[in-house]
Amino acid sequence: MVVTGLTDEAPAVRMRAIGKQFFGNSVLRDVDLDLYPGEVHALVGENGAGKSTLMKILAGVHRPDAGTVELGGEDVTFGSPRQAQAAGISIVHQEFNLLGDRTVAENVFLGREPVRRGQVDRKRMEADTAELLDGLGERGISPRTAVRRLPVAHQQVVEIVKALSTDAKVLAMDEPTAALADHEVELLYGLVKRLRERGIAVLYVSHRLREVFDLSQRITVLKDGELVTCTPTKELTSDQLVRHMVGRPLEAQFPDLADEAHLGRTRLSVRGGGNARLSGIGLDVRAGEIVGLAGLQGAGRSAVARAICGVDPFTEGTVELDGSPVTPTSPRSAIRHGIAFVTEDRKGDGLALRQSVRDNALLVRRAAFGRARGLGALDLAALLRSVTLVSRGPDQEVRYLSGGNQQKVVLAKWLAVEPNVLVVDEPTRGIDVGAKRAVYDLLRGLAREGVAILMISSELPELIGMSDRVLVMHEGRLAGELPAGPTEEAVMTLATGHELEAA
Repeated sequence: MVVTGLTDEAPAVRMRAIGKQFFGNSVLRDVDLDLYPGEVHALVGENGAGKSTLMKILAGVHRPDAGTVELGGEDVTFGSPRQAQAAGISIVHQEFNLLGDRTVAENVFLGREPVRRGQVDRKRMEADTAELLDGLGERGISPRTAVRRLPVAHQQVVEIVKALSTDAKVLAMDEPTAALADHEVELLYGLVKRLRERGIAVLYVSHRLREVFDLSQRITVLKDGELVTCTPTKELTSDQLVRHMVGRPLEAQFPDLADEAHLGRTRLSVRGGGNARLSGIGLDVRAGEIVGLAGLQGAGRSAVARAICGVDPFTEGTVELDGSPVTPTSPRSAIRHGIAFVTEDRKGDGLALRQSVRDNALLVRRAAFGRARGLGALDLAALLRSVTLVSRGPDQEVRYLSGGNQQKVVLAKWLAVEPNVLVVDEPTRGIDVGAKRAVYDLLRGLAREGVAILMISSELPELIGMSDRVLVMHEGRLAGELPAGPTEEAVMTLATGHELEAA
Protein backbone atom coordinates (compact mmCIF):
# COMPACT_ATOMS: atom_id res chain seq x y z
CA MET A 1 0.00 0.00 0.00
CA VAL A 2 1.25 3.46 -0.93
CA VAL A 3 0.60 6.23 1.57
CA THR A 4 0.52 9.60 -0.17
CA GLY A 5 1.60 12.69 1.80
CA LEU A 6 -0.23 16.00 1.67
CA THR A 7 2.77 18.23 1.00
CA ASP A 8 6.55 18.17 0.97
CA GLU A 9 6.43 19.82 4.41
CA ALA A 10 7.39 17.70 7.41
CA PRO A 11 4.38 16.30 9.28
CA ALA A 12 3.36 17.81 12.61
CA VAL A 13 2.87 14.25 13.92
CA ARG A 14 4.26 10.99 12.63
CA MET A 15 3.04 7.70 14.11
CA ARG A 16 4.80 4.53 12.94
CA ALA A 17 3.99 0.82 13.45
CA ILE A 18 1.69 1.56 16.39
CA GLY A 19 0.49 -1.51 18.28
CA LYS A 20 -1.73 -1.83 21.35
CA GLN A 21 -3.22 -4.70 23.34
CA PHE A 22 -5.78 -4.82 26.12
CA PHE A 23 -5.96 -7.96 28.29
CA GLY A 24 -4.17 -9.97 25.62
CA ASN A 25 -6.45 -8.77 22.80
CA SER A 26 -4.75 -6.86 20.00
CA VAL A 27 -6.69 -3.71 19.08
CA LEU A 28 -4.03 -2.00 16.93
CA ARG A 29 -1.37 -3.66 14.79
CA ASP A 30 1.37 -1.90 12.80
CA VAL A 31 -0.60 1.31 12.16
CA ASP A 32 1.00 4.38 10.54
CA LEU A 33 -0.46 7.90 10.58
CA ASP A 34 0.91 11.29 9.49
CA LEU A 35 -0.75 14.64 10.31
CA TYR A 36 0.36 17.78 8.48
CA PRO A 37 -0.03 21.43 9.53
CA GLY A 38 -3.19 22.91 8.03
CA GLU A 39 -4.62 19.48 7.17
CA VAL A 40 -7.96 17.93 8.08
CA HIS A 41 -7.22 14.22 8.16
CA ALA A 42 -10.26 11.97 8.50
CA LEU A 43 -9.96 8.75 10.50
CA VAL A 44 -12.79 6.33 9.68
CA GLY A 45 -13.80 2.72 10.26
CA GLU A 46 -16.44 0.63 11.93
CA ASN A 47 -16.85 0.56 15.70
CA GLY A 48 -14.04 -1.58 17.09
CA ALA A 49 -11.71 -0.71 14.20
CA GLY A 50 -9.26 0.99 16.58
CA LYS A 51 -9.97 4.67 15.85
CA SER A 52 -10.52 5.72 19.46
CA THR A 53 -7.49 3.79 20.70
CA LEU A 54 -5.21 5.42 18.12
CA MET A 55 -6.60 8.84 18.96
CA LYS A 56 -6.10 8.23 22.70
CA ILE A 57 -2.49 7.15 22.11
CA LEU A 58 -1.90 10.43 20.28
CA ALA A 59 -3.53 12.36 23.15
CA GLY A 60 -1.57 10.60 25.90
CA VAL A 61 -4.48 8.62 27.36
CA HIS A 62 -2.81 5.30 26.43
CA ARG A 63 0.79 4.36 25.78
CA PRO A 64 1.49 2.24 22.69
CA ASP A 65 2.86 -1.27 23.23
CA ALA A 66 4.75 -1.01 19.95
CA GLY A 67 5.81 1.69 17.52
CA THR A 68 6.85 5.33 17.81
CA VAL A 69 5.26 8.78 17.92
CA GLU A 70 7.18 11.78 16.58
CA LEU A 71 6.21 15.37 17.21
CA GLY A 72 8.06 17.99 15.19
CA GLY A 73 10.57 15.32 14.12
CA GLU A 74 11.43 14.21 17.67
CA ASP A 75 10.35 11.00 19.40
CA VAL A 76 7.91 11.60 22.23
CA THR A 77 6.32 9.43 24.92
CA PHE A 78 3.31 10.84 26.73
CA GLY A 79 2.51 9.52 30.18
CA SER A 80 -0.74 11.50 30.50
CA PRO A 81 -3.12 13.76 28.56
CA ARG A 82 -1.61 16.71 30.42
CA GLN A 83 1.83 15.93 28.95
CA ALA A 84 0.36 15.65 25.44
CA GLN A 85 -1.50 18.90 25.95
CA ALA A 86 1.67 20.64 27.07
CA ALA A 87 3.32 19.40 23.85
CA GLY A 88 0.52 20.96 21.75
CA ILE A 89 -1.91 18.04 21.26
CA SER A 90 -5.53 18.38 22.39
CA ILE A 91 -8.66 16.31 21.94
CA VAL A 92 -12.30 17.41 21.67
CA HIS A 93 -14.49 14.54 22.80
CA GLN A 94 -17.90 13.64 21.38
CA GLU A 95 -19.49 14.27 24.78
CA PHE A 96 -18.66 17.75 25.99
CA ASN A 97 -16.54 18.13 29.10
CA LEU A 98 -17.91 21.46 30.29
CA LEU A 99 -19.30 22.83 33.56
CA GLY A 100 -22.68 24.33 32.74
CA ASP A 101 -22.88 26.77 35.64
CA ARG A 102 -19.40 28.19 34.99
CA THR A 103 -18.78 30.95 32.46
CA VAL A 104 -17.16 30.45 29.09
CA ALA A 105 -13.89 31.93 30.36
CA GLU A 106 -13.94 29.78 33.50
CA ASN A 107 -14.38 26.65 31.39
CA VAL A 108 -11.65 27.62 28.93
CA PHE A 109 -9.05 28.15 31.66
CA LEU A 110 -10.32 25.58 34.18
CA GLY A 111 -7.39 24.46 36.32
CA ARG A 112 -5.09 26.96 34.55
CA GLU A 113 -6.60 30.24 35.74
CA PRO A 114 -4.28 33.28 35.52
CA VAL A 115 -3.44 34.62 38.97
CA ARG A 116 -2.67 38.16 40.11
CA ARG A 117 -1.74 38.98 43.71
CA GLY A 118 -2.85 35.57 44.89
CA GLN A 119 -6.29 35.73 43.29
CA VAL A 120 -7.77 34.63 39.97
CA ASP A 121 -7.29 37.44 37.45
CA ARG A 122 -10.79 37.41 35.91
CA LYS A 123 -10.17 40.44 33.76
CA ARG A 124 -7.18 38.83 32.06
CA MET A 125 -8.93 35.45 31.81
CA GLU A 126 -11.92 37.02 30.06
CA ALA A 127 -9.70 39.13 27.79
CA ASP A 128 -7.65 36.07 26.79
CA THR A 129 -10.84 34.11 26.11
CA ALA A 130 -12.24 36.94 23.99
CA GLU A 131 -8.97 37.02 22.00
CA LEU A 132 -9.20 33.27 21.35
CA LEU A 133 -12.84 33.55 20.27
CA ASP A 134 -12.01 36.50 18.03
CA GLY A 135 -9.21 34.51 16.42
CA LEU A 136 -11.81 31.96 15.32
CA GLY A 137 -14.23 34.60 14.13
CA GLU A 138 -16.63 33.87 17.02
CA ARG A 139 -17.33 37.39 18.27
CA GLY A 140 -20.92 36.60 19.26
CA ILE A 141 -19.98 34.54 22.33
CA SER A 142 -19.39 36.45 25.56
CA PRO A 143 -16.66 35.10 27.88
CA ARG A 144 -18.97 35.96 30.81
CA THR A 145 -21.93 33.83 29.67
CA ALA A 146 -22.74 30.67 31.60
CA VAL A 147 -22.11 27.69 29.31
CA ARG A 148 -25.54 26.16 29.98
CA ARG A 149 -27.11 29.21 28.34
CA LEU A 150 -25.30 28.58 25.06
CA PRO A 151 -26.73 26.56 22.16
CA VAL A 152 -25.00 23.25 21.51
CA ALA A 153 -23.01 24.59 18.55
CA HIS A 154 -21.53 27.36 20.70
CA GLN A 155 -20.70 24.84 23.42
CA GLN A 156 -18.74 22.98 20.75
CA VAL A 157 -16.89 26.23 20.03
CA VAL A 158 -16.03 26.56 23.73
CA GLU A 159 -14.57 23.03 23.72
CA ILE A 160 -12.39 23.93 20.74
CA VAL A 161 -11.31 27.26 22.25
CA LYS A 162 -10.49 25.41 25.47
CA ALA A 163 -8.18 23.13 23.47
CA LEU A 164 -6.60 26.05 21.61
CA SER A 165 -5.95 27.91 24.86
CA THR A 166 -3.15 25.40 25.51
CA ASP A 167 -1.47 26.52 22.25
CA ALA A 168 -2.52 23.34 20.46
CA LYS A 169 -0.86 22.56 17.15
CA VAL A 170 -2.76 19.28 16.71
CA LEU A 171 -6.47 18.93 17.43
CA ALA A 172 -8.29 15.59 17.45
CA MET A 173 -12.07 15.86 17.05
CA ASP A 174 -14.22 12.83 17.92
CA GLU A 175 -17.64 12.85 16.17
CA PRO A 176 -17.85 16.65 16.45
CA THR A 177 -21.31 16.91 14.84
CA ALA A 178 -23.01 14.09 16.77
CA ALA A 179 -24.83 16.54 19.08
CA LEU A 180 -25.40 19.28 16.49
CA ALA A 181 -28.56 20.16 14.60
CA ASP A 182 -28.39 20.42 10.81
CA HIS A 183 -28.01 24.20 10.70
CA GLU A 184 -25.31 24.07 13.38
CA VAL A 185 -23.15 21.71 11.30
CA GLU A 186 -22.49 24.55 8.86
CA LEU A 187 -21.07 26.60 11.75
CA LEU A 188 -18.66 23.77 12.53
CA TYR A 189 -17.61 23.59 8.88
CA GLY A 190 -16.59 27.25 9.03
CA LEU A 191 -14.77 26.70 12.30
CA VAL A 192 -12.76 23.77 10.91
CA LYS A 193 -11.82 25.87 7.89
CA ARG A 194 -10.50 28.62 10.16
CA LEU A 195 -8.47 26.04 12.13
CA ARG A 196 -6.85 24.96 8.86
CA GLU A 197 -6.05 28.57 7.96
CA ARG A 198 -4.22 28.89 11.27
CA GLY A 199 -2.03 25.90 10.36
CA ILE A 200 -3.51 23.52 12.93
CA ALA A 201 -3.50 19.81 12.06
CA VAL A 202 -6.98 18.36 12.61
CA LEU A 203 -7.63 14.64 13.09
CA TYR A 204 -11.33 14.28 12.30
CA VAL A 205 -13.16 11.13 13.43
CA SER A 206 -16.69 10.77 12.04
CA HIS A 207 -19.20 8.20 10.80
CA ARG A 208 -20.83 10.79 8.54
CA LEU A 209 -19.33 10.26 5.11
CA ARG A 210 -20.58 13.57 3.74
CA GLU A 211 -18.59 15.47 6.36
CA VAL A 212 -15.52 13.34 5.67
CA PHE A 213 -15.63 14.25 1.97
CA ASP A 214 -16.55 17.89 2.57
CA LEU A 215 -13.83 18.67 5.10
CA SER A 216 -10.85 16.35 4.79
CA GLN A 217 -7.82 16.35 2.50
CA ARG A 218 -6.85 12.75 3.27
CA ILE A 219 -8.66 9.73 4.70
CA THR A 220 -7.17 6.92 6.77
CA VAL A 221 -9.28 3.77 7.07
CA LEU A 222 -8.84 1.27 9.90
CA LYS A 223 -10.44 -2.16 9.99
CA ASP A 224 -10.04 -4.68 12.83
CA GLY A 225 -7.10 -2.72 14.23
CA GLU A 226 -5.14 -2.62 10.98
CA LEU A 227 -4.44 0.10 8.43
CA VAL A 228 -6.40 -0.46 5.22
CA THR A 229 -5.48 2.67 3.29
CA CYS A 230 -4.44 6.31 3.56
CA THR A 231 -5.57 8.12 0.43
CA PRO A 232 -6.18 11.72 -0.69
CA THR A 233 -9.90 12.41 -0.38
CA LYS A 234 -10.21 13.58 -3.97
CA GLU A 235 -9.06 10.15 -5.16
CA LEU A 236 -11.88 8.28 -3.38
CA THR A 237 -15.59 7.87 -4.05
CA SER A 238 -18.18 7.13 -1.37
CA ASP A 239 -18.54 3.61 -2.75
CA GLN A 240 -14.80 2.97 -2.60
CA LEU A 241 -14.58 4.29 0.95
CA VAL A 242 -17.40 2.06 2.15
CA ARG A 243 -15.74 -0.94 0.47
CA HIS A 244 -12.54 -0.17 2.39
CA MET A 245 -14.49 0.12 5.66
CA VAL A 246 -16.85 -2.85 5.51
CA GLY A 247 -15.92 -4.87 2.44
CA ARG A 248 -19.09 -4.25 0.45
CA PRO A 249 -20.29 -1.45 -1.86
CA LEU A 250 -22.43 1.49 -0.80
CA GLU A 251 -25.51 0.32 -2.69
CA ALA A 252 -25.43 -2.91 -0.67
CA GLN A 253 -25.93 -0.90 2.52
CA PHE A 254 -29.70 -0.92 2.10
CA PRO A 255 -32.05 -3.91 1.96
CA ASP A 256 -34.60 -4.24 -0.85
CA LEU A 257 -37.64 -1.99 -0.72
CA ALA A 258 -41.13 -3.37 -0.13
CA ASP A 259 -43.04 -5.08 -2.90
CA GLU A 260 -46.27 -3.12 -3.46
CA ALA A 261 -48.19 -6.38 -3.82
CA HIS A 262 -47.23 -7.42 -0.30
CA LEU A 263 -48.23 -4.22 1.47
CA GLY A 264 -51.20 -4.57 3.81
CA ARG A 265 -53.97 -2.27 4.94
CA THR A 266 -53.42 1.23 6.27
CA ARG A 267 -52.28 0.92 9.88
CA LEU A 268 -51.67 4.59 10.71
CA SER A 269 -53.73 7.46 9.31
CA VAL A 270 -53.56 11.14 10.29
CA ARG A 271 -56.02 13.70 8.91
CA GLY A 272 -55.78 17.45 9.53
CA GLY A 273 -53.32 16.98 12.40
CA GLY A 274 -52.24 20.19 14.06
CA ASN A 275 -50.90 21.74 17.25
CA ALA A 276 -48.75 24.75 18.17
CA ARG A 277 -46.00 23.64 15.76
CA LEU A 278 -47.92 21.75 13.06
CA SER A 279 -50.79 22.42 10.69
CA GLY A 280 -52.85 20.28 8.33
CA ILE A 281 -50.80 17.08 8.67
CA GLY A 282 -52.23 14.25 6.60
CA LEU A 283 -50.41 10.95 6.10
CA ASP A 284 -50.96 7.20 5.81
CA VAL A 285 -48.58 4.33 6.54
CA ARG A 286 -49.50 0.81 5.48
CA ALA A 287 -48.58 -2.49 7.07
CA GLY A 288 -45.22 -3.56 5.70
CA GLU A 289 -44.26 -0.06 4.55
CA ILE A 290 -41.43 2.27 5.57
CA VAL A 291 -42.38 5.89 4.94
CA GLY A 292 -39.57 8.45 5.19
CA LEU A 293 -40.16 11.89 6.67
CA ALA A 294 -37.70 14.50 5.37
CA GLY A 295 -37.22 18.22 5.92
CA LEU A 296 -34.78 20.81 7.16
CA GLN A 297 -34.05 21.25 10.85
CA GLY A 298 -37.06 22.92 12.50
CA ALA A 299 -39.45 21.98 9.69
CA GLY A 300 -41.52 19.83 12.05
CA ARG A 301 -40.32 16.28 11.44
CA SER A 302 -39.75 15.42 15.09
CA ALA A 303 -42.88 17.38 16.04
CA VAL A 304 -44.95 15.01 13.86
CA ALA A 305 -43.36 12.01 15.56
CA ARG A 306 -43.95 13.44 19.04
CA ALA A 307 -47.59 14.27 18.20
CA ILE A 308 -48.36 10.78 16.87
CA CYS A 309 -46.72 9.21 19.92
CA GLY A 310 -48.51 11.38 22.49
CA VAL A 311 -45.51 13.37 23.70
CA ASP A 312 -46.87 16.67 22.34
CA PRO A 313 -50.29 15.50 21.10
CA PHE A 314 -52.27 16.84 18.18
CA THR A 315 -54.89 19.35 19.31
CA GLU A 316 -56.60 19.29 15.90
CA GLY A 317 -57.49 16.55 13.43
CA THR A 318 -57.85 12.80 13.83
CA VAL A 319 -55.61 9.76 14.20
CA GLU A 320 -56.70 6.26 13.22
CA LEU A 321 -55.04 2.92 13.86
CA ASP A 322 -56.21 0.02 11.70
CA GLY A 323 -59.30 2.04 10.82
CA SER A 324 -60.32 2.88 14.39
CA PRO A 325 -60.05 6.42 15.83
CA VAL A 326 -57.59 6.83 18.71
CA THR A 327 -56.41 9.78 20.78
CA PRO A 328 -52.82 9.31 22.00
CA THR A 329 -52.66 11.92 24.76
CA SER A 330 -49.50 10.57 26.38
CA PRO A 331 -46.66 8.18 25.53
CA ARG A 332 -48.26 5.56 27.80
CA SER A 333 -51.57 5.74 25.93
CA ALA A 334 -49.74 5.57 22.57
CA ILE A 335 -47.91 2.44 23.69
CA ARG A 336 -51.18 0.83 24.76
CA HIS A 337 -52.57 1.59 21.30
CA GLY A 338 -49.61 -0.20 19.73
CA ILE A 339 -47.44 2.81 18.81
CA ALA A 340 -43.70 2.76 19.63
CA PHE A 341 -41.33 5.75 19.45
CA VAL A 342 -37.53 5.53 19.07
CA THR A 343 -36.35 9.06 19.91
CA GLU A 344 -33.33 10.72 18.30
CA ASP A 345 -31.46 11.18 21.61
CA ARG A 346 -30.37 7.62 22.34
CA LYS A 347 -28.37 8.38 25.48
CA GLY A 348 -30.52 11.18 26.86
CA ASP A 349 -34.02 9.77 26.28
CA GLY A 350 -33.63 6.21 25.03
CA LEU A 351 -31.48 4.40 27.59
CA ALA A 352 -30.73 4.08 31.28
CA LEU A 353 -26.99 3.81 30.67
CA ARG A 354 -26.04 2.51 34.12
CA GLN A 355 -28.68 -0.22 34.04
CA SER A 356 -28.37 -3.64 32.45
CA VAL A 357 -29.36 -4.76 28.98
CA ARG A 358 -32.22 -6.73 30.59
CA ASP A 359 -33.60 -3.77 32.54
CA ASN A 360 -33.44 -1.51 29.50
CA ALA A 361 -35.10 -4.05 27.22
CA LEU A 362 -37.98 -4.49 29.66
CA LEU A 363 -38.28 -0.84 30.68
CA VAL A 364 -41.19 0.21 28.44
CA ARG A 365 -43.06 -3.07 28.74
CA ARG A 366 -43.02 -2.86 32.53
CA ALA A 367 -43.93 0.84 32.58
CA ALA A 368 -46.84 0.49 30.18
CA PHE A 369 -48.36 -2.78 31.31
CA GLY A 370 -47.21 -3.26 34.88
CA ARG A 371 -44.44 -5.45 36.25
CA ALA A 372 -46.36 -8.72 36.17
CA ARG A 373 -47.39 -8.46 32.51
CA GLY A 374 -44.06 -6.87 31.70
CA LEU A 375 -42.31 -10.10 32.65
CA GLY A 376 -44.93 -12.56 31.48
CA ALA A 377 -44.59 -14.58 28.29
CA LEU A 378 -41.65 -12.57 26.91
CA ASP A 379 -38.64 -14.58 25.75
CA LEU A 380 -35.90 -12.05 26.49
CA ALA A 381 -33.15 -14.16 24.94
CA ALA A 382 -35.12 -14.48 21.70
CA LEU A 383 -35.81 -10.75 21.71
CA LEU A 384 -32.11 -9.90 22.04
CA ARG A 385 -31.22 -12.43 19.33
CA SER A 386 -33.77 -10.82 17.01
CA VAL A 387 -31.89 -7.52 17.13
CA THR A 388 -28.50 -9.30 16.72
CA LEU A 389 -27.22 -7.74 19.94
CA VAL A 390 -23.54 -8.33 20.69
CA SER A 391 -22.90 -8.13 24.44
CA ARG A 392 -21.48 -10.13 27.34
CA GLY A 393 -25.02 -11.01 28.36
CA PRO A 394 -28.26 -9.47 29.65
CA ASP A 395 -26.58 -8.32 32.88
CA GLN A 396 -24.01 -6.10 31.14
CA GLU A 397 -24.47 -2.37 31.72
CA VAL A 398 -25.59 -0.62 28.55
CA ARG A 399 -22.99 2.16 28.88
CA TYR A 400 -20.26 -0.35 28.01
CA LEU A 401 -21.82 -1.31 24.65
CA SER A 402 -20.84 0.21 21.31
CA GLY A 403 -23.12 2.85 19.82
CA GLY A 404 -24.59 0.35 17.37
CA ASN A 405 -25.37 -2.17 20.10
CA GLN A 406 -26.85 0.54 22.30
CA GLN A 407 -29.21 1.39 19.44
CA LYS A 408 -30.17 -2.28 19.17
CA VAL A 409 -31.10 -2.26 22.87
CA VAL A 410 -33.30 0.80 22.23
CA LEU A 411 -35.04 -1.07 19.42
CA ALA A 412 -35.38 -4.20 21.57
CA LYS A 413 -37.02 -2.10 24.29
CA TRP A 414 -39.74 -1.06 21.87
CA LEU A 415 -40.10 -4.43 20.16
CA ALA A 416 -40.85 -5.87 23.60
CA VAL A 417 -44.27 -4.15 23.48
CA GLU A 418 -45.02 -5.75 20.06
CA PRO A 419 -46.03 -2.52 18.27
CA ASN A 420 -48.13 -2.24 15.13
CA VAL A 421 -46.69 1.21 14.34
CA LEU A 422 -43.04 2.12 14.87
CA VAL A 423 -41.87 5.75 14.66
CA VAL A 424 -38.08 6.05 14.48
CA ASP A 425 -36.28 9.41 14.69
CA GLU A 426 -32.63 9.38 13.50
CA PRO A 427 -32.29 5.59 14.04
CA THR A 428 -28.59 5.41 13.06
CA ARG A 429 -27.20 8.65 14.46
CA GLY A 430 -23.64 8.20 15.73
CA ILE A 431 -23.18 4.56 14.68
CA ASP A 432 -20.82 3.16 12.08
CA VAL A 433 -21.54 1.97 8.56
CA GLY A 434 -21.57 -1.73 9.43
CA ALA A 435 -23.86 -1.26 12.43
CA LYS A 436 -26.18 0.84 10.27
CA ARG A 437 -26.78 -2.10 7.94
CA ALA A 438 -27.82 -4.23 10.92
CA VAL A 439 -30.36 -1.57 11.95
CA TYR A 440 -31.64 -1.27 8.37
CA ASP A 441 -32.12 -5.04 8.13
CA LEU A 442 -33.96 -5.04 11.44
CA LEU A 443 -36.34 -2.27 10.35
CA ARG A 444 -37.03 -3.91 7.00
CA GLY A 445 -37.60 -7.23 8.75
CA LEU A 446 -40.18 -5.62 11.04
CA ALA A 447 -41.91 -4.12 8.03
CA ARG A 448 -42.12 -7.54 6.39
CA GLU A 449 -43.84 -8.80 9.55
CA GLY A 450 -46.54 -6.16 9.07
CA VAL A 451 -45.30 -3.28 11.21
CA ALA A 452 -45.95 0.19 9.73
CA ILE A 453 -42.80 2.33 10.07
CA LEU A 454 -42.45 6.11 9.92
CA MET A 455 -38.75 6.97 9.68
CA ILE A 456 -37.09 10.38 10.17
CA SER A 457 -33.48 10.93 9.13
CA SER A 458 -31.24 13.90 8.38
CA GLU A 459 -29.06 11.72 6.14
CA LEU A 460 -30.73 11.90 2.74
CA PRO A 461 -28.95 8.86 1.24
CA GLU A 462 -30.24 6.82 4.19
CA LEU A 463 -33.77 8.17 3.92
CA ILE A 464 -33.90 7.59 0.17
CA GLY A 465 -32.33 4.13 0.42
CA MET A 466 -34.75 2.91 3.10
CA SER A 467 -38.08 4.54 2.21
CA ASP A 468 -40.90 3.09 0.12
CA ARG A 469 -42.25 6.67 -0.07
CA VAL A 470 -40.86 10.00 1.14
CA LEU A 471 -42.95 12.75 2.73
CA VAL A 472 -41.28 16.16 2.92
CA MET A 473 -41.94 18.80 5.61
CA HIS A 474 -41.61 22.58 5.29
CA GLU A 475 -42.43 25.04 8.10
CA GLY A 476 -44.78 22.74 10.00
CA ARG A 477 -46.66 21.46 6.95
CA LEU A 478 -46.30 18.61 4.51
CA ALA A 479 -44.83 20.09 1.33
CA GLY A 480 -45.25 17.00 -0.83
CA GLU A 481 -44.82 13.29 -1.34
CA LEU A 482 -42.25 11.49 -3.49
CA PRO A 483 -42.22 7.86 -4.68
CA ALA A 484 -39.46 5.39 -3.84
CA GLY A 485 -35.96 6.39 -4.94
CA PRO A 486 -36.27 10.18 -5.34
CA THR A 487 -33.22 12.32 -6.00
CA GLU A 488 -31.72 14.40 -3.21
CA GLU A 489 -32.46 17.45 -5.35
CA ALA A 490 -36.18 16.60 -5.46
CA VAL A 491 -36.30 16.19 -1.67
CA MET A 492 -34.45 19.46 -1.05
CA THR A 493 -36.62 21.35 -3.54
CA LEU A 494 -39.72 20.52 -1.49
CA ALA A 495 -37.89 20.99 1.83
CA THR A 496 -36.98 24.56 0.92
CA GLY A 497 -40.57 25.45 0.02
CA HIS A 498 -40.32 25.22 -3.77
CA GLU A 499 -42.54 23.22 -6.08
CA LEU A 500 -41.21 20.46 -8.29
CA GLU A 501 -41.19 21.19 -11.99
CA ALA A 502 -43.46 19.00 -14.07
CA ALA A 503 -41.62 16.21 -15.88
